[in-house]
Amino acid sequence: MAPTTRQRKRGHDPESVLSVAVGVFNERGYDGTSMEDLARALGVTKSAIYYHVPGKEQLLARALDRALDGLFEMVADERASAGPAIERLEWVVRQSVRILVERLPYVTLLLRVRGNSRTEELALERRREFDRFIAHLVKEAAADGQIRPDLDPALVTRLLFGTVNSLTEWYQPSRGSADDLADAILLMTFDGLRV
Repeated sequence: MAPTTRQRKRGHDPESVLSVAVGVFNERGYDGTSMEDLARALGVTKSAIYYHVPGKEQLLARALDRALDGLFEMVADERASAGPAIERLEWVVRQSVRILVERLPYVTLLLRVRGNSRTEELALERRREFDRFIAHLVKEAAADGQIRPDLDPALVTRLLFGTVNSLTEWYQPSRGSADDLADAILLMTFDGLRV
């Protein structure tokens, strides 16, 4: 009798392959990871991985898309484009924390790419597009008089999302929920930003 999907060993479905690959990429670095390393971590042969993907770079692309797609789904949400700029910025920060917590290994990988391949370059360009969206939102809040005029919007953007992104280095579920973390970040940063 052939094994059903539920009976298959870990590593025999595309989601498991991706999940384990991201863990290995984060541990060893993408460039330092071979298909043999991935096969060993999955407990399968290399050919079993090739059944799901043509190669390592496609796994990287899927992983980076997992992180970036969450951010762009958020940007497309009406709450990111309607209402006072300061409220939209707060909502975007809150959602960014939630996405980071939900997709932690994928966001961690995204923050580590340096543009060493075409896949990484494309991911970095998408990330820059997100950064431009945030910078525009900060500028809009400043122009509306909703945040302090003596703060450079570009610096605010970098520091604000530097704080959010730093969660990849230390966050563990025992440290609190995404909402708890977002509340703390908003309290610390927005009290200093508001007029």
